[in-house]
Amino acid sequence: MRLEFIGIDPDTMKNGSPTVWVDGVNADIVIQSYAADEETRGQCARNTAPGHAQGIPDHETVIRVPARLVPMLREACDAAERAQL
Repeated sequence: MRLEFIGIDPDTMKNGSPTVWVDGVNADIVIQSYAADEETRGQCARNTAPGHAQGIPDHETVIRVPARLVPMLREACDAAERAQL
């Protein structure tokens, strides 16, 4: 895995750090962010997508990405697309 740093939450001081990277090997977007609270996890577990089993699989989690990271996610999507060319 080779992570390309895309950006960090502009409101981050030295302790909080929602961050976005793109994996240079497979173009996955990698996000470090806040763990979702139990209410959010519960809503995700109950509100499934078509064809998706109810609940959150053990190998998955729910995170919250601050809206401030939207520009970085757009940049990460562009980087991921470029890596796949």
